[in-house]
Amino acid sequence: MDRCVVLVDAGYLLGAAASLLAGEPARSRITVDHTALIQGLRERAEADTQQPLLRIYWFDGAPDRVPQPEHRRLRVMPRVTVRLGALTRSDGRWAQKGVDAAMHAELTELARNRACSDIVLVTGDGDLLPGLMSAKEHGVAVHLWAVQAADGDYNQSEDLVAEADERRVLDREWITRAVRAKELTGTCSPPPAPRPEIAAILSAPLPESALAASAERAAEAAAAAASVNGTPSVTGTQSVNGTPVNGTSVHGTSVHGAPREGGGAGTDGTDGTCAPGSAGGSKGGVPTPKDLAALRAPGHQPAAGPAAAAQPANATLRWSSDRGWIDRPGATVGEPPETASLPTLAQLTSAEQRWADREEDITTVGGDPFEVGQVFARRWMERLPDPAHVQKLSTMYPRIPHRIDGELLRYAARFGLLAHKDDQIDEHDRYAIRAGFWREIDVRAAAERAPVGE
Repeated sequence: MDRCVVLVDAGYLLGAAASLLAGEPARSRITVDHTALIQGLRERAEADTQQPLLRIYWFDGAPDRVPQPEHRRLRVMPRVTVRLGALTRSDGRWAQKGVDAAMHAELTELARNRACSDIVLVTGDGDLLPGLMSAKEHGVAVHLWAVQAADGDYNQSEDLVAEADERRVLDREWITRAVRAKELTGTCSPPPAPRPEIAAILSAPLPESALAASAERAAEAAAAAASVNGTPSVTGTQSVNGTPVNGTSVHGTSVHGAPREGGGAGTDGTDGTCAPGSAGGSKGGVPTPKDLAALRAPGHQPAAGPAAAAQPANATLRWSSDRGWIDRPGATVGEPPETASLPTLAQLTSAEQRWADREEDITTVGGDPFEVGQVFARRWMERLPDPAHVQKLSTMYPRIPHRIDGELLRYAARFGLLAHKDDQIDEHDRYAIRAGFWREIDVRAAAERAPVGE
C-alpha cells in the first residue's frame, strides 16, 4: 500500500521538547497545542514520504491506563489512534510500562500485513531496533525523526539511527509551532489563579458537625505539639457551636464556621512565603483548605469523640460508591429534607440517554474539570421534571447536596481527573468541577428569573 503511518512515542517527543524549551524533561513545564502538533506531524510525514497519511499512532503512559484529558482530545481527532501503557512510580520517579512493547507490536504488524509503504518513527528508544529491522525486511521504508537535543548531542539510540532508512530532526522552530515553555515567575511555583467561583466554594462555611470534628482534630494536634515541647497539655472542655471539644482552644476559626483570617493557597498564614506541596498553610493546628476539602468530600466521617457522640443515634449517612448511594443506619449525619426531594442524574436518565451520554463523553467532552462540571449540570437540568428544582438548588450555593456531589465526582472520575499522579484526589480539580457545575446552574436560574420580554 502506497501510504505512510506515523508512530509517536509521546514520552520521548514531549520530554525532549521540554528539555529543549524549558531546560528539563518534565512535561509539566510545557503547554502543548495538540491540534497544531498533530497537523504538523501529518504535513511533515506526507512531505517527507511523498505518500498520503493512513494514520498517526500516539503511544503514551497513564496511571492505571486511564485516559487523561489530553488523551481524550487526541483520540477523537481524525486519523489519530491512542495506545496507552501504564505509568508507574519507582524510586520516586515515574516510568512508562508497556509503551515500547506496544510500539514494537504495531510496527511489526503493520509491516507484516503490508498496510503501508513508509513508517515514520518518532522515538529514541533502542528497544525498537528489532522491530525496525523486521519492518525493513518486509519491504517498508523506515523514517526516524528526532527532536533537536538541548545540548547539541544525540538523544536517540545510535544503533537506531544507524539502522533507519531516512532520518530527520525536528528543530526548535518546528517544535515551537505547537509547544511552548511555561513561564516561572519566582523561586517557587505559584498556585494556579483560582476562579472566583472556586474561591467562593473554598470560603463557604462548614456544617456544624464538620466544624466540630475539625476543631477537635486541631485541639488534639495542638495538645500533642505542646507535650512534645515539654509543656503540659491543657485539659478541660470548651465548645464550638454548642458541641463539647476536649483540649486547647482553636484559633483562627469562628464559631459559626467563617473561614480563618490570614494564609491562603501556597502560604503558611504568617508571612506569605511559599509552602511547596500544600494547597494552604496552617498555624497552631488550624485546619487548612485541604482539611476543609476532605470534610466536604462525600462519605466523610467526622473523627470519633465527643463531637461525634453528640450526633443523633438514628441519623442516616449516605455513602458514596460506584454502585450508588447506600443507606447505613445509625450513622452520624442525616440528609436534610430540603435536599432529599432533589433527584440524581441517574434517576432522571433512561437507558437510551445513558448511551447517548457515553457517546458524547467519548467524542466531544475534552475532560477539562470546569467543562465536566458544566456538562453534568446541563444534563441534570434538562431532564428535571420540575424546573423549580433548579431554583431550590441555586439557593444552596456554594454547597452541592451530598448525593448529587458524589455522583458528580464519580462522573468526573471517568475522565481520569481523580486519578492524580500522586495517588491522591486533586483538590484544585474538585473545586473546578464544582465551579463549572454552579456556573451552569447559575446561567439557567438567571434565564428562568428573567422576564419574557428581555
